[in-house]
Amino acid sequence: MGLISRHKIVFLVLILILSGLEFSFAQEHTLSQTEDSATYVVQDASTEASGSSSALSQYSRRALERFDKSPLFVTILYVVILYSIITLIVLLIIILMNRNRMQREEKQRNYLKEVYQLKLMDYLFEEEKQDEVRNDLKEIAENRFDRQLLIDQMIDLSINLKGEIKETIKELYLFLGLKEDSIKKVQSKKWHENVKGIRELAYMNIREASEKILEYLNSSNEIVRMEAQIAMVRLSDENPYHFLHFMEKPLAVWEQITLHELLIQHNLEIPLFQEWFESENLSVVIFALEMTAWFKQVNSGESVIGLFEHENEKVRNTAFRVCGEIELSKALPAMEKVYEKETYKNKLEILSAFAKVPEERHLGFLKSVLDMEEDVQLQIQATKAMENTDEPGISMLIKLMKSKSEYKNYQIIIRHVLDGRIY
Repeated sequence: MGLISRHKIVFLVLILILSGLEFSFAQEHTLSQTEDSATYVVQDASTEASGSSSALSQYSRRALERFDKSPLFVTILYVVILYSIITLIVLLIIILMNRNRMQREEKQRNYLKEVYQLKLMDYLFEEEKQDEVRNDLKEIAENRFDRQLLIDQMIDLSINLKGEIKETIKELYLFLGLKEDSIKKVQSKKWHENVKGIRELAYMNIREASEKILEYLNSSNEIVRMEAQIAMVRLSDENPYHFLHFMEKPLAVWEQITLHELLIQHNLEIPLFQEWFESENLSVVIFALEMTAWFKQVNSGESVIGLFEHENEKVRNTAFRVCGEIELSKALPAMEKVYEKETYKNKLEILSAFAKVPEERHLGFLKSVLDMEEDVQLQIQATKAMENTDEPGISMLIKLMKSKSEYKNYQIIIRHVLDGRIY
């Protein structure tokens, strides 16, 4: 419909342009005749006609002569206009016929959906009718249009059903040969067909299709890629995230959120995410760290600490943050060692982790940060971390604030942190 509308607009514009040309030629013709007569009258009345009027008359005569000598051009204009009008009429008829056809198909589709849904319900819940319904559905499945409607209705039912009834739907799906339809879609060169086929196989729990779906994990189309990831989670026997080992494309944030929601919604077994810390795909490593923090997998602490030496700054930053979120106190000494060589952003994250896991034995390190760093934000984070150790840290901060032996710029920061004004 969009293509037809564009064609219609183009033709309307063409007609308007051509009509304008014809009108301008007629105007030019009339104008030239009028100006010729006026010129002759003026020449008879007076020989002192203006130069501009004479030039206009000459131009008009030349334009009229060119028009009179070009009957072919005028004929072409008429043919083009007639062709445009006929084309518009034909397009209008096609549009109306197509709209009526689509409306009829939609009505038929809605009607057949209700009929097929009732038949499927009879097959599932009326044992005495199963053989009869099976034969009816086999006849229906001979038509390609009806086969797709059957698949759609089976998927709608499978979403809300579990256990033996869901297996019964799967058996019927296989009996009617609908699995082959879904596989053909997966193998199609059209991405929307791939998405439809992958989704059908996943909902019908066709586990043997996992190998084929695996090929689409690194598709250039992000929608196909996401659908393949969801399918692999659904079709997994043990580890729902095993497919992450095969991921080469970056795992977008919205994909990570979707995968996490699937794990929660379907109450899937939660794996130890440390197995992906060695992945070459940085987005997978970061996702694994985020899940480690979300599910409080403290047992993976040593593996998280091992990432403090990772070559990627964002991975290290996430590892520091995760240690703070899971309150991994044994990671604090390792953070002290790497603090000096870290980037500004990662230094802030390290100090934030110290604030989340306050321990008196690290007050010396935090005091050295106050003395060594000139950046206000770093000093604020160090002060907060010291304050969170309660009495030992607060006492040290008060002593530093009241010290008169040497003025330090962090004394103002300590004063504000202690009275809570910067929170």
